[in-house]
Amino acid sequence: MAADARIVLIVFSLATIGWTMTAIDDMLIALAAAATLVATRTVPTEQLYLALGSELIWLLIGSFVIAAALRASGLAERLALSALRPFSRVSSLFFAVTFVIIATAFLVPSTSGRAALLLPVYLALAEANDDRRINRALALLFPSVILLSAGGSLIGAGAHLIAVEMMTRAGRPGLDYLGWIVLGLPFAVLCSLAATIAILTLFLSRAERSRSLERRSPERTPLTRPQIYVLAVAVTVMIGWSTQGWHGIDIAIVTLFGAVAVTLQPLAPVSMKQAVKATEWQLILFLAATTLMGGALIETGAAGAIVKGLLDLLPGEALMTPWLLVGVICAIALLSHLVITSRSARAAVLIPMLALPFAAEGYDVRALAFVIVMGTGFCQSLPVSAKPVALFAGLDRPTYQPRDLALLSAVLLPVIFGLLLGFSTYIWPLMGLPLLR
Repeated sequence: MAADARIVLIVFSLATIGWTMTAIDDMLIALAAAATLVATRTVPTEQLYLALGSELIWLLIGSFVIAAALRASGLAERLALSALRPFSRVSSLFFAVTFVIIATAFLVPSTSGRAALLLPVYLALAEANDDRRINRALALLFPSVILLSAGGSLIGAGAHLIAVEMMTRAGRPGLDYLGWIVLGLPFAVLCSLAATIAILTLFLSRAERSRSLERRSPERTPLTRPQIYVLAVAVTVMIGWSTQGWHGIDIAIVTLFGAVAVTLQPLAPVSMKQAVKATEWQLILFLAATTLMGGALIETGAAGAIVKGLLDLLPGEALMTPWLLVGVICAIALLSHLVITSRSARAAVLIPMLALPFAAEGYDVRALAFVIVMGTGFCQSLPVSAKPVALFAGLDRPTYQPRDLALLSAVLLPVIFGLLLGFSTYIWPLMGLPLLR
């Protein structure tokens, strides 16, 4: 290997150790790794600056601003509670909550942002119900569906943007907003419904599932002017995302127009200064740094060195049997949250290690990267495995215990593994995402 490739591998390995074995913030490790690559002149300084100017970075910034306006206006909470009003039976309420949570993935970036947005909805439902077992099941439902439904939207998780960026760095076209929905939404919906059924079955009896809840109906007052304004802007932005192929404007530019409009005073409920403060800058800096690392792995030939090591470990028939190789990748992606607690960090580690190298063996890097990033959405085994799980576990009111998460994960793991393997080998190839080029 050339000296540059060796340096990249060393830095990447040290970053992986930091993400998996230390309590240091993931963003700090990623920034230190990126700075090291620049300081050793392995990567030109300009590439670090260009990483912050990526289209996906600006898409995420604009989406956070729009999400801040949705939160400040109270629109998301109001629409969610209004959609749940007709459902009083426990089982039907749980399924209605599932679809409401899925809907939030199309506009609110990151799973932690959606958890913060939906927390008032859970509190409103829990306060109207005095049954501790039902509230425990409801508390399990929110983070589980938030995490599993994120795969249905390009902006549902920062890991998705890492995957798209690495697809383009590898010379393959990335997935746009609508293309991601077409591929990811059916899988995300099935995983979310599987979680809902598992929670209802494992934690509630038949009588509890059939019970009718007495809930106080919220006042049916008209939407306020700021709420109407924010809703109109949000719908316009989503239409712009979905029709990019027609108008040709990058979705990041559409998002920035929406971010400006949604903070325009005096119409908007939040100023640009307030919305920018609510932006998850740690996630944005992490994405920029890991994008730089992924590009360095490809450009220096370090990814080729990784695949050589993997090929030496794998039996010869593994590469000749796509479903077997993908099965191993699915298992690694689903279990990686036990070692790497950050979803974005998991994508930053697994895609260069598994997707990029096998592209040289005839596999489509887009398909493998998509499989990996969808697998990383399963991460509710421990309270520390994901921020939404930790948020709902740490509430002042009783919610769930680690043993409840372990039981739910033990049941969900084989189900989601089967879905992921089936989609990657049969469904997604029929939809234009074949495993082999």
